[in-house]
Amino acid sequence: MQSHDHAISINESPSKIALVTGANSGMGLATTVELLKKDYYVVMLCRSEQRGKEALQIAKEQSNREHVELMLCDLGSLHSIRQFAEAFNERFSKLDALINNAGVVTTKRTTTSDGFESMLGINHLGHFLLTNLLLEKIKRSEQGRIVTVSSGAHKVGKIHFDDPHLKNNFSVIKGYGQSKLANILFTVKLDELLQNTTVKANCVHPGAVSTSLGINRDTGFGKTIHSVLRPFFQTPEQGADTAVYLATFPDLDVSGEYFYKREIIERSTLAQDKTLAENLWEWSEREIALKDKHLLQELKNS
Repeated sequence: MQSHDHAISINESPSKIALVTGANSGMGLATTVELLKKDYYVVMLCRSEQRGKEALQIAKEQSNREHVELMLCDLGSLHSIRQFAEAFNERFSKLDALINNAGVVTTKRTTTSDGFESMLGINHLGHFLLTNLLLEKIKRSEQGRIVTVSSGAHKVGKIHFDDPHLKNNFSVIKGYGQSKLANILFTVKLDELLQNTTVKANCVHPGAVSTSLGINRDTGFGKTIHSVLRPFFQTPEQGADTAVYLATFPDLDVSGEYFYKREIIERSTLAQDKTLAENLWEWSEREIALKDKHLLQELKNS
């Protein structure tokens, strides 16, 4: 199911096209507004049609632009991601900027529709699949950009290959830290795979507040957890500035790095481990293949 409010026709060709995941609030919405002001045609990717439509109107009002549309996708569902990617690839000839912004925090262990632990499943695996399925369109851009929102929480994260979905000893910090470390490792390996292309892939320290993480809906995000995670959050506008810079600055010649306030910043030792990045990439492919053999084949062919 898609929603194409003021959508361009398939014959039109906007100069620059951007896709923002989790665009209904917080940093995602702020990023959408700033991209619109730079005259990008923006596709807002949201799970909820109601929240998405509300955000669509806000984006139009704050940017004073109309070249924006809402498309629906649940990043916690491989099937939904595949449906969206097919719809997007059919309608658009290229993608100039992909902003992997959507993220969740859960205080209790929950799973996606595919059985993945929710934070790893949505924050990492959902974006892993989405990016791969859109990669050919990104390569068609003269300056393709992939910006993935990580967090300072990656510094407390480890990749638990023995129990990646945290069936034992779950904690919010363990789960969130793992997913945010995965975001950076994904970017490290993606940068390596894109060496012979014009595409640049980078990560950004979140510039996100709790409301942008979907945690005030039904996950019971409480004061205690908020106080624990607060140091990892900035304002949506701060985060949006760096994400938009990485997505649009024409002379950007850096890839595979971790940014905050438009500057490369230090990341954990694990977040620099290329072997770990390779292992995570291969594990992610296998994990997706367990759910859908066709999806893995598409990744292999891309």
